[in-house]
Amino acid sequence: MVGYAFMGAAHSQAWRTARRFFDLPLQPDMAVLCGRNAAATTAAAQRMGWRTTETDWKALLRRDDVQLVDVCTPGDTHAEIAVAALEAGKHVLCEKPLANTVDEARAMVAAAERAQARGVRSMVGFNYRRVPAVALARRLVEQGRIGRVRHVRAVYLQDWIVDPEFPLVWRLRADEAGSGALGDIGAHIVDLTQFVTGQRLTGVNALLETFVRRRPLPSASSGLSASGGSEVGDVTVDDAALFFGRLDGGGIATYEATRFATGRKNAIRVEVNGSTGSLAFDLERLNELEYLDGTEDAELQGFRRVVVTEPGHPYLSGWYPPGHMLGWGDTFVHEVKDLVDAVAAGQDPLPSFDDGLQVQLVLDAVQRSAADRGCWTEVEEL
Repeated sequence: MVGYAFMGAAHSQAWRTARRFFDLPLQPDMAVLCGRNAAATTAAAQRMGWRTTETDWKALLRRDDVQLVDVCTPGDTHAEIAVAALEAGKHVLCEKPLANTVDEARAMVAAAERAQARGVRSMVGFNYRRVPAVALARRLVEQGRIGRVRHVRAVYLQDWIVDPEFPLVWRLRADEAGSGALGDIGAHIVDLTQFVTGQRLTGVNALLETFVRRRPLPSASSGLSASGGSEVGDVTVDDAALFFGRLDGGGIATYEATRFATGRKNAIRVEVNGSTGSLAFDLERLNELEYLDGTEDAELQGFRRVVVTEPGHPYLSGWYPPGHMLGWGDTFVHEVKDLVDAVAAGQDPLPSFDDGLQVQLVLDAVQRSAADRGCWTEVEEL
């Protein structure tokens, strides 16, 4: 694995845990953790369960005990690491968004296609697909339980940069992050809604906003503001993204992604309205799905609360008895399970790099629309 911060910790927990709950056809061996700072990487490896360390990711490509490379680094490094790993014959799991630009994402897809011919697999990490309630929602849509999709509305709300004195970390710089709330959290709800509905966005109309345009520079050691906040730098990404779009199945969709929703820590809500029913999911009630059957008699109609913990629900057969709840980190366990199952079966795991590119094309269309004062903008085809 390359990278050991927030996502690195989540992925490490998943690699440690998956084989303890699911009967995996291959056993993950946490061979090596890679990071630029030797001391910090060693400490992280000991804490998270990795056997050895490296400070140069290129060393992973030369190691015979590495069959898969898990990329948990900032977006500006995804393409270089993933392409090199695939060319070296290593399977790749890459965090979202797939890349910082469409060109980088296309290069990664091309590398994945070349590697696929040699039996080398790749997957992009949209973990919210692995929430059992979300997977159940997709199943119900596929079964026609809500009829034809008419409306989709999705929000992803955070507040971690509301304070204008919060430092200028890498996620607030376009050269490293690509975009702000749009790519960091907006990418999640784009993929999530397309996954649940089975439809793709074909065009968008968008608005991007940056509320705090200059922030204190972080210190090299602590990440806190340097010199009491006297040195500042430019924020070069969006703080909030609003856009609506049209789906290729004829439905319409609205999206809101912001890191300025004061009081909201990590709130996602998605609702899908169909011709004969509706579904709604709220991440703050992760083990629940709201379902309305519009074909019932009017006097009995209403949203029902489905507690998604039954063994017949997606992923739940490997876990605890019904009614015992799962958490956010368990979505990464499901990600590992699906990836290992696919590699062992010689199949391409989902979401693919193609899926990651398609989301990147939506993000690109949003940015182009916002730059053109909200003009309707077509999503480029794969």
